[in-house]
Amino acid sequence: MPKIKASAKSRQLTKQDRIITLLKRPKGATLAELGKASDWQEHSIRGFMSGTLKKRLQLNVTSDKDAKGVRRYRIETEQVVGSVASVKDVG
Repeated sequence: MPKIKASAKSRQLTKQDRIITLLKRPKGATLAELGKASDWQEHSIRGFMSGTLKKRLQLNVTSDKDAKGVRRYRIETEQVVGSVASVKDVG
């Protein structure tokens, strides 16, 4: 019997997908919102953002405090990709 592959629409979102979706919102997300979506503790979320999102996926995760003093994290969606010009020594 052939194996049936799940379509992209029927695939369940992973915890990583849920966190990235929340962080891409214009206002971003708080640790409490991220914890509720992933069922992870705050220190695990911070580690995930630092290790996986920033280092492995090279996403620009920023944080700032809102008007109420609550820290919000978000992914900068308009990342500028800089080009590195090679410099040749003239001899």
